[in-house]
Amino acid sequence: MATIKEVSDLAGVSQATVSRVMNGNNKVSDVNRERVMAAMDKLGYQPNSFAQALATNRSYSVGIVVGTLSGPFFGPMMHSIESVLRKEGQHLIATSGHDNIEQEREAIRFLNSRRVDAILLVVQAMSDDELIELCTRNPNVFVLNRYVPELAHRCIYLNNELGGYLATKHLIDLGHTRIASITGPLVHFDARERLQGYRNALSEAGIEYDPQLIVEGLYQEDGGTKAAAKLFQRGIDFTGVVCGNDNIAISVYDILSRDNESPAERISVVGYDDMFYSRYLRPKLTTIRFPIEEMGTIAANMVLQNLADKNLVNGVQLEPSLIVRESTAPPVS
Repeated sequence: MATIKEVSDLAGVSQATVSRVMNGNNKVSDVNRERVMAAMDKLGYQPNSFAQALATNRSYSVGIVVGTLSGPFFGPMMHSIESVLRKEGQHLIATSGHDNIEQEREAIRFLNSRRVDAILLVVQAMSDDELIELCTRNPNVFVLNRYVPELAHRCIYLNNELGGYLATKHLIDLGHTRIASITGPLVHFDARERLQGYRNALSEAGIEYDPQLIVEGLYQEDGGTKAAAKLFQRGIDFTGVVCGNDNIAISVYDILSRDNESPAERISVVGYDDMFYSRYLRPKLTTIRFPIEEMGTIAANMVLQNLADKNLVNGVQLEPSLIVRESTAPPVS
């Protein structure tokens, strides 16, 4: 393995100049920088990343804590984040918290041990107070998919209440008055916000809220199966259902198919997130679009901007939109 002395000898510069080049120091002439880079390439020299981090207080890496590394939600978000960061010489280090407070804390400790330049958090179990304390200690921590008023300038979040409202109002506009809701886990902030949007739409239309029409589910791929079954087993009348996400909507599709029914024939179905597969279901799923990739791109650019100038960063609220396809129709008379 080549050494820094061999690089300096081949480039015809001092070892200090080689170190300055590796650490991104601007006090190196273009000629010497090119000589050092050429020598490093020829010798196959790989700088010690930990030594560089200690020398420059920069690791050129960004950490992210997400709920899970599987599924169609976090993948596109992390892909868009990484795409932006890599163009600026940064790498993304991902770990999961599994919506468990101790695992979320452990994930943050791990990223801090890697001396990442910034941390993006998509966490549910940690309280607002704990996030506020964390951000007070570290000016390079940002919160995704969650709004904390005291950290408004560091939050990138979706107006989930509006999303729940749009989904429900769509069914109301079609003529539905008995509308069920299979929520995500109500320990999640976004699930509670979507349910509140559902209630807002009912109230606006003068439709009484019926808790018998509400079932709590999970966001995972099979998370809505038991919840959907519970709703249908209650034997109560409803003609439309608003689902906490598209995975839950698939569970409703499955329940209906067992009775040889199709969504929109008797029960209209609205999903949430607009996952890639929602347009390939039959019938195609009406859903609320969550601009996941856009959230990732904004988050990555916010990190880069904050590392350059901490006074220029402002939080961002994204807006959901209704995507009408084939799984909703007026109620059958």
